[in-house]
Amino acid sequence: IIARPLSGFAETFSQYIVEVLPGGGSDRPELDAGAEGVLFVVEGELAVSLAGKKHVLRPGGFAFLPPSSGWTVRNESGDAVRFHWIRKAYEAIDGLDVPEAFFTNEQQIAPSPMPGTEGRWATTRFVDPADMRHDMHVTIVTLKPGAVIPFAETHVMEHGLYVLEGKAVYRLNQDWVEVEAGDFMWLRAFCPQACYAGGPGNFRYLLYKDVNRHAKLGGAGLGDRAR
Repeated sequence: IIARPLSGFAETFSQYIVEVLPGGGSDRPELDAGAEGVLFVVEGELAVSLAGKKHVLRPGGFAFLPPSSGWTVRNESGDAVRFHWIRKAYEAIDGLDVPEAFFTNEQQIAPSPMPGTEGRWATTRFVDPADMRHDMHVTIVTLKPGAVIPFAETHVMEHGLYVLEGKAVYRLNQDWVEVEAGDFMWLRAFCPQACYAGGPGNFRYLLYKDVNRHAKLGGAGLGDRAR
């Protein structure tokens, strides 16, 4: 478990790196009826069954699983499989349907280049940003060697970044931190960030962020004050 809701840490999501040996799996991996999930395979082969249909995910394979969908997982191959599992409590909106499940692979999606970067900084988007049904985005960001995020970005969303490939220097608040494949970064809302991909190969990371919903309000006694 590399992220979970804690005071002073992740607030909207949890993220696991799961390894399943041959023959392993689960007939009920998700126990929370309100939780949506994303699976992203980094190694091996994972069979995901949903509504009576089996989907085999290989490296780069991506699945979006809506709440209460009753999915199962199994490793039917001869080697171990490793995948990321990101979970979030889905926030329903009146007038909007819950998004349907889908399965794809990053190789089937053309990365969207950031304007003015000549394609050296691009994002692979699995969900249409205009689809308001989704309350989280999980994407893959790729920076080619020498590419930069040339300004300090800030966002109202919290971020989880897991480095899939390469090396870079990443700005977090006022610090520049060297990161490489296997590192995980959590960014609180409004944390200034920037990046320089100085390694010999591409720098790629799996990115989570919460989107398209009001910030939740909380605190002891809030309901009493509202009344």
